[in-house]
Amino acid sequence: MSGNSTSSQQRCLARLIFHYFLALLALFAVAAPAMAQHVNDRTGSPEEWRYIGGDAGHTRSTPLNQIDAANFEDLEVEWSWSDTSFGTTPPRATPVYANGKLFTVAGARRHVVAIDPASGETLWTFREPNTFRWEYSMRAAWGKGVAYAEIDGRGVVFIITPAFFLYALDANTGAPLENWGSPVPLTDFPQTGVVDLLPDLISDWGPWLDSGQTYDPDIGIPLELGYITNSSPPIVVNGTIIVGNSAEQGYNQTRQENVPGDILAYDARTGEYKWKFHVIPRPGEVGHETWENDAWSYTGDVSSWAPLSADPERGIVYIPTNAATIDFYGGFQPGDNLFSASLIALDVATGERRWHFQMVHHDVWNNDTPTAPLLMDVTVDGRRIPGVFQATKQAFLYSFNRETGEPIWPIVERAVPQSEVPGEQLSPTQPFPTKPAPYDIQVLNEDGLIDFTPELRAEALEIVSDYRLGSIFNPPMHRDNPQGLIGSAWCPGELGGTNITGPPAADPSTGIIYTISRTNCGWRTIVPGEERDLLLERPTGTTIADYAVGLGTPNGVRGPQGLPLEKPPYSRITAIDLNTGDHLWWIPNGGTPRFVQQHPALQGIDIPPTGNINHSALMVTPGMLLHTAIGDDGVTPYLFAIDKATGERLGSVESPGLGMYGLMSYMHDGKQRIILQTPGQLVAFSLPD
Repeated sequence: MSGNSTSSQQRCLARLIFHYFLALLALFAVAAPAMAQHVNDRTGSPEEWRYIGGDAGHTRSTPLNQIDAANFEDLEVEWSWSDTSFGTTPPRATPVYANGKLFTVAGARRHVVAIDPASGETLWTFREPNTFRWEYSMRAAWGKGVAYAEIDGRGVVFIITPAFFLYALDANTGAPLENWGSPVPLTDFPQTGVVDLLPDLISDWGPWLDSGQTYDPDIGIPLELGYITNSSPPIVVNGTIIVGNSAEQGYNQTRQENVPGDILAYDARTGEYKWKFHVIPRPGEVGHETWENDAWSYTGDVSSWAPLSADPERGIVYIPTNAATIDFYGGFQPGDNLFSASLIALDVATGERRWHFQMVHHDVWNNDTPTAPLLMDVTVDGRRIPGVFQATKQAFLYSFNRETGEPIWPIVERAVPQSEVPGEQLSPTQPFPTKPAPYDIQVLNEDGLIDFTPELRAEALEIVSDYRLGSIFNPPMHRDNPQGLIGSAWCPGELGGTNITGPPAADPSTGIIYTISRTNCGWRTIVPGEERDLLLERPTGTTIADYAVGLGTPNGVRGPQGLPLEKPPYSRITAIDLNTGDHLWWIPNGGTPRFVQQHPALQGIDIPPTGNINHSALMVTPGMLLHTAIGDDGVTPYLFAIDKATGERLGSVESPGLGMYGLMSYMHDGKQRIILQTPGQLVAFSLPD
């Protein structure tokens, strides 16, 4: 009897296990497509957010759907984390969530911080000792976050500091890893867990080798040779750490010399140097001929200050770059200047160039590439294509096969205006994508000026009569131009189109990308370099260029009575189907600013929603597009939920501050949370218990 009873119980238990297994299979079948699309790096789990862009492809998307359209407006602030004690900085650092902790950076010292994901409590912090290299960095306050990886089963946080050191920290304690990297001979610096990146950067650089100077790790590169810093975290791909960098702001440069922003790579397990890619090609390298008059030998920049993306399966890392030394004037470095303003695909293991595309030849518009490339697969004319998509300040979305570099739709060279500045030699053509269409305005003419009232229209016409209006590649003018104009204006300007504070997001399950852009037409005017140089306290380099930028503002031409010069919308969100290259819809980004609503000249006029005068944060979930903006009252900040297919607003939740740059989401102890970066704090939203 006991034997039969035991057998019956075993059969019953077996049936229960079998049905439980079937239920798990059914659940996995529903979740698998989203999981496979999101976790395209084959690491982590759907509950995590292991990269600042969500995944290695920087889609800023999550497969989590505990928070959906039905309960979105039930969200509450669960906790907030203040960065006051670290020195409040602009909210650009998107946290990562891995192994049960949040990791981010804070303050101009770029403290690394671990945060409890359930309470917002600070768990540990790390800060680099002081150096001249840190004091001089003009990018210190602009850190965008950290990188995370697991090495031999151990969680490791990687950070590049403003002084250009690379650290590997234990994710549980914040302590520098033992037996990693090499000692730094400076007081108070850790003797392990750190790599001084500068010696590897300049080891084969002619100006340093010819200088005969002894390397000082406190000073780094002498300012007469150049300066380099960093604002974005590295990316860890297949056991390799790839390091980007940043130079001084080009609009604060007057001298021709600087150090190239070469891309460096290190072994994630040991910190050992692996390879370097020359962003300014040396003799015999592809693109060397695009640096005429031997400019390759002394000038620099061409850094990758925007975050990097990667395809771990194919072993490729994607590098977006900015322009060469001195924004708005390049007469001392004639030629197209590869690999400036480009997207470069490099082999992760070797650093060899797989392919590249230059989006602006000889850039004199500060059209540096501001956001990470975005990776996802699309289906075009029945053919599945591994895509990489680069949003730009120009409001162009460049689309490529990420394996081959072939444009998904043709990109054509079109003639553009030429410069009147003495010595400047612009490219006769620039590349224009045929698809998708631009997602914001690219020309400023009389038809695009404010026209709420005849009086405002007349004032706007009077204002622009002092400028040479034009389109996307309208060249900067010399201040002493024979036309007697203030300068030239072009659209988008430096703060227009896509920019640092508004990365796009994408839905890998549909192949749709969502861009956030600002309508902004900037202007700049060139003055003698010696005149501009007098305004700089510590200029980099020795040879003052003939010209440098002297007048103008990235905020654009001032409109009548303090109103924007251009017609609204002032900012917009655009949905683009990258299976077809077509725009699906666009909406204004938030409500009309309060100063517009209450402007005396506009009282009694029905003003349609104009959108905010700024970029915002975006994130894609299975059922919604989330974005941050000022609401319809023109002053209150909100987190909005949008229907991905139509752009219709599904709901809104008031926020303690205006969310900026990035959103992120994670699941911890069974509860999904959404993190907003707002000025001075991180804010965690969740559903009530």
